[in-house]
Amino acid sequence: MASASVQAYEIIREEIISGRFPPGHRLIESDLTALCNVSRTPVREALRRLVNEGLAEFSPNYGAQVADPGDEDLEALYELRTLIEGYGAARAATRISEAEIAELEALADQMEALVRKGADHTPEAAGANSRFHRIILEAARSARLLSVAGLVVETPLVLRTLARYSADERERSMRHHRELIAAFRARDGRWAEAVMTGHIKAAFAAIRRDLAQRSPGDTAGQR
Repeated sequence: MASASVQAYEIIREEIISGRFPPGHRLIESDLTALCNVSRTPVREALRRLVNEGLAEFSPNYGAQVADPGDEDLEALYELRTLIEGYGAARAATRISEAEIAELEALADQMEALVRKGADHTPEAAGANSRFHRIILEAARSARLLSVAGLVVETPLVLRTLARYSADERERSMRHHRELIAAFRARDGRWAEAVMTGHIKAAFAAIRRDLAQRSPGDTAGQR
C-alpha cells in the first residue's frame, strides 16, 4: 500500500506543480483514482501528505482542493522563500556536484526552448522550473533545509509565475538561471545567493502586479 500511496502522491503533486491542476482546483477522489490507477485509500494518504506540505487544502464541506494562498499569506511565503532559497543557493555553491550542474544546464535549455514555443507550453516549463529549484535545494546537502523549504518554496510555484511574466520578464528569468549555473561553476556562494534573491524578488513583483490588476469579481480559479 505504501508504494501505491507514493505513486499517487507523485502523480498528483506533479499535476499541481506543473499547473495542470491550478489553485482552487477540486481534488476529487474518484477522478484521482482513475488518474493514478490506484484505489481510494492511497489517494487519501497522498492527499493528506499534500495538505501537510501546503500544496493542498481541505474543508469539511468542500473536500480537498489545490492550495490557493491569500494575498498576505502569499507575500509572507515569498519573503520566506527569498531567505530560504537565497541561503540554499549560497550553501549549494560549495557542495553541488558536476552532475547536478549538468542537470541544471539541461533544464535551462529545456525551459528556454519551451518558453520560445509559447504559452501552450507554460505548464511544462513550470515543471522544469520546479525541478531546477529543487536540485539547488538538494545540492545544499541539508535535510532540515529541504524539509523547511518544502513548506514554503513550492506553494508559490503552484501559481505558475512564468504564466504571469511579460516576454522581457521571461527572458530575464532565463538569464537568472544561466547566471546561477555560472555562480555554481565558480563555487561562489555570495554570487549565487545574490542572483537567487533577485530571481525570487522578481517573481514576486510579477505576482504582486497580477494581483493588483485583478478585478474584485475575479475568482481564484481565474488567476
